[in-house]
Amino acid sequence: MTTSAAVDPTQYLVRLDTPFTDQKPGTSGLRKSSRQFEQPHYLESFIEAVFRTLPGVKGGTLVLGGDGRYGNRRAIDVILRMGAAHGLSRVIVATSGILSTPAASNLIRQRQAIGGIILSASHNPGGPDCDFGVKVNGANGGPTPASFTDAVFSCTQTLEHYSIVEAPAIPIDAPGSHSLGTMQVDVIDGVDDFVGLMQKLFDFDQIRDLIRDDFPLAFDAMHAVTGPYASRVFEDLLGAPAGSVRNGVPLEDFGKGHPDPNLTYAHELADLLLKGDAYRFGAACDGDGDRNMILGRHCFVNPSDSLAVLTANATLAPAYAGGLAGVARSMPTSSAVDVVAKELGINCFETPTGWKFFGNLLDAGEITLCGEESFGTGSNHVREKDGLWAVLFWLQILAKRRCSVAEIMAEHWSRFGRHYYSRHDYEAVASEAAHGLYDRLEAMLPNLVGQAFAERSISAADNFSYTDPVDGSITTGQGLRILLEDGSRVIVRLSGTGTKGATIRIYLESYMPNTGDLNQDPQIALGDMISAINDLAEVQQRTRMDHPTVIT
Repeated sequence: MTTSAAVDPTQYLVRLDTPFTDQKPGTSGLRKSSRQFEQPHYLESFIEAVFRTLPGVKGGTLVLGGDGRYGNRRAIDVILRMGAAHGLSRVIVATSGILSTPAASNLIRQRQAIGGIILSASHNPGGPDCDFGVKVNGANGGPTPASFTDAVFSCTQTLEHYSIVEAPAIPIDAPGSHSLGTMQVDVIDGVDDFVGLMQKLFDFDQIRDLIRDDFPLAFDAMHAVTGPYASRVFEDLLGAPAGSVRNGVPLEDFGKGHPDPNLTYAHELADLLLKGDAYRFGAACDGDGDRNMILGRHCFVNPSDSLAVLTANATLAPAYAGGLAGVARSMPTSSAVDVVAKELGINCFETPTGWKFFGNLLDAGEITLCGEESFGTGSNHVREKDGLWAVLFWLQILAKRRCSVAEIMAEHWSRFGRHYYSRHDYEAVASEAAHGLYDRLEAMLPNLVGQAFAERSISAADNFSYTDPVDGSITTGQGLRILLEDGSRVIVRLSGTGTKGATIRIYLESYMPNTGDLNQDPQIALGDMISAINDLAEVQQRTRMDHPTVIT
């Protein structure tokens, strides 16, 4: 524990020649290139707008940290000095600035903070020539709603100046208490509170017994934020051999990797599990620790199936032994969890993409579990998706059932049927071309009903809209849907998480009852639908790409 003497800083009002006009946050905060954030006054302008918009700043407590990417430390120093200028009473910072998104959500809730600033571009690459991001979470620990981000953007467009104090940088590499004027800065171990929460949710003794009983596992932290958490949990507390956590040291450039836990970017881990026999379980998390990939020996678990399996087996975990209030999934996520919810007699909600849409349902007690096809699952323990929580949940199920991941999947499909599902991502498409494809397809929707598609008939076609059952708010324009008469679906969306060009995401789903062939390769099972949407939307022609960048 370290302390430093109180610093009496000098406060400055820095005037801007002109406001920035490109600081509109997306679904997960403001993401831009690292170079853009390094422009003079760019970061400061956005933070000024945040502090002017976030309720309770004067006299309030703020949680601050990030995934350790390039720019993390500089941003923490700037935010601390601006927080002091704006009258914050206390800022809680994780050691070395390393704080996962779900751990930040937990801290906000536990410490009754007004919110948190999370420095991350999630699964996007990091480094001087890559991406940086700033995300704001509210007092409930979850992402702030569109009304907040809209207000922040509006503020940035007319900003004339920002307030900041001049003071030496606060040391953040060890726990300690410091003062910046009247503002207290508490540097804490960012792992402790999160691990304590996990120990309340799951039976660590049972999981430890599983791991010690010839159950080799491999976890890939991808040189991102979950390394310290995973090392503490899997190796120190659960007894996994040293080295079970791979790439466990957070690096500013993620080891020049792409911290996105899928079969493309975590291919080394995937090869260990899918092609080898040395490990029985594998998992990976992304840059800020909120996404997860689950693997068994010769078995990849589709994220949509993962949510369904967790729902079907929820009572095996101590925290959910009493059953679930309900579940929710994002619209592009497969309907696998819907079938489980129906059998369990609980509600299943379909929301737009973006974790913030689950927040109202969680706060209102309408749901217990929720998830997205983009490798994100979570529960009411925090207000974010939580990668390590999902990994521990799977280990809890395996510890109880004492079978393989592949056997769990086979049993699940034999009971509920299988939703063949895949997502095709076309990344870094020229923005004009991507929007041209999307706009053309949207204009075609009204005339598609009744037309043939992949030897089926189109029963409905629309742009998804959502009415929040809690507050009645309406969200439109959430993705183009082509619904087929047999329940199959094709969804087309433009992603808001990239910083270079645009990403076109195409989602494909077809249900096979438990009496059908449950062991097909999804790309083969969905082959006719893949060809049909490629032809209808002129995907190859308009993207000038012969195949997707990533197939999930």
